[in-house]
Amino acid sequence: MRRAVLTTLLITAALVLPSNAAADPPDFAQNPGNTEPDATLLSDTVLDRSALYFVSYDGLVNNNSFQQDAVRTYAGYQYAAWYTDSRNAVVARRPLHGNGGWETATLPHELSVDDSHNVISLGISPEDGRLHVAMDTHNSRIHYVRSTEGLVSRPAAHPWNSGMFGEVRRTLGDEELGAMTYPRFIVTPRGKLQFSYRTGGSGDGVNELAEYANGAWDKLGGWTSATGAWTAPNGVVSNTRNMYLHGLTYDDNGRLHATFTWREGNRSVLCDPGGLTNHDTGYVYSDDQGRTWRNGAGETVGVTGREPVAVDSPGIVADPLGPNHGLMNQESQAVDSTDTPHAVISYVPGRFTQCVTDYSEQRTEHGRTFHLVRGDDGDWTKREVPVPPNSTQRTQLVFDQDDNAYLVMPKGKIVAASAASDWTDWTVVFDRPDMNAFGEVNVDTSRLAADGVLSVLYQEASTGTTPSPIHVADFRLG
Repeated sequence: MRRAVLTTLLITAALVLPSNAAADPPDFAQNPGNTEPDATLLSDTVLDRSALYFVSYDGLVNNNSFQQDAVRTYAGYQYAAWYTDSRNAVVARRPLHGNGGWETATLPHELSVDDSHNVISLGISPEDGRLHVAMDTHNSRIHYVRSTEGLVSRPAAHPWNSGMFGEVRRTLGDEELGAMTYPRFIVTPRGKLQFSYRTGGSGDGVNELAEYANGAWDKLGGWTSATGAWTAPNGVVSNTRNMYLHGLTYDDNGRLHATFTWREGNRSVLCDPGGLTNHDTGYVYSDDQGRTWRNGAGETVGVTGREPVAVDSPGIVADPLGPNHGLMNQESQAVDSTDTPHAVISYVPGRFTQCVTDYSEQRTEHGRTFHLVRGDDGDWTKREVPVPPNSTQRTQLVFDQDDNAYLVMPKGKIVAASAASDWTDWTVVFDRPDMNAFGEVNVDTSRLAADGVLSVLYQEASTGTTPSPIHVADFRLG
C-alpha cells in the first residue's frame, strides 16, 4: 500500500487564556483585514431548559460530532433540532437579522431508545426550499420527515408549526434503506441535496449515498467496502471493517472531500481488549458528486455502487497509525478558502504508551489532538495541538474568512491558529468552564460561511437522566 509522506511536528506555543467575555450586543459584521484569530462571545441563548439528557457511548443524543447538521443556516434564518424531556423531536428556527426569537415546532415522533447514536440531522434542499429531518436510528430503519415546499426558501411567508411538516416515514421518501446509522445531509455547490449513511454495523459496514432531485430520493449505492484482508502489527488478519467518516465536505469548485479512519471487526488485532480497533487516517475525493472516488494522486480507487473504496486501495493513507492508540473515529474535517482539506484527529501518542489498555481512562489522561493539512504536493503535514482535550470526546474544526483555524474542543473550549503561521501558533481564545457544557458540541458551518459568526449548539452537563438546558452560543471570529 502506498502511503503519503508525513511530517509530524510537535508545537509548543504558549497558551494565553482570555478573561471571561461578556455577552455583548450582537454585532454580526465581519472584520476584513484582521488576520489574528480570536473568538468573542456575542450571545448565549437557551433553546430549551429541559432537554432530554442521558449519557450513552460517552455522548448525548442532542450533541454528537457526526450530526451533519444539528444546527444550520439558510436564507437569513437559523434552524436547530433536539429531543425534549418528553422525548419529542423538536425543530426550531429564528431570524438572524432584525427582531424575533426562536420558534419551535414539535414533530410527531418520540425517541425510541436511550442511545446517543440516534441523533437528529437537518438538511435543506435549495431546489424546492424544503427542510429534511432524519432521526432516531442506530442499525435500524430511519425516521424521516420533510417540510412543505418553500418553508426555508421563503421563511417569512410561512408559519412555523408541526403542520408545516409531513408524516414521519420509515423510508427516505420512497427509498427503503434498511437498517442504517449516521444520517448526514450534504448540499452540493450546484444546490442538490445528498444523504450519507452507513448500512451494516461497527466493524462490518458500508457507507452509502442517496441524492434528492425533482422532489424524490434516489439511491446511488455503497461506496466503501466492508471486506478484504488487513494484517495488524501483531500478525492477526481481520476480514471485515467499516470506514468512519470525519466528514463529507464540498469545496467551492465542487470537489467532495472525505477523510476517515477504518475500524476492524476482529478485535484480536489489538494488543489489549480495552482499546479501539481504529487505525490510519485516510483521504479520498470525488469530482462528480460522489460517483467516482480518487486518491490524493488522482487515481480512481472506487466507483459508487460498483467498485467500493477498500482498505487496500492504493494511495489512500494520509497518516499511518496502528490500532493500539485509541484513535477516535468521526472527528472533524474542513476545507479552507484555497480548497485545501484539513482534518482533526485525536489519539494517545506513543510517548505515553504503545498499547492502550483502557480506552476511556487513557484517552482522558493522555489523549492528544492533531491537525492534519494536505499540501500542494499531495503530502500531509500533521502537528500536535498543545492543548490536551482531557476528554474521550471529539473536536470540531472550522475556518474564519482569513483561513485561521479554530478547534471547538469538548466542553466548548476554542483553540485557534493563524494561517500566517501555517497553523502552528495554537492558542486558547475562549474558555468558559461556567458554561457547564457537556463534552461534544455542534457547530453551524453554514452560518460561519454566510456572516462570519460561529454558532455553537451545546447542552449543559447533568446527572443521571435529569433534563438540562440546551443552548446556542454565538461567537464573532477574527
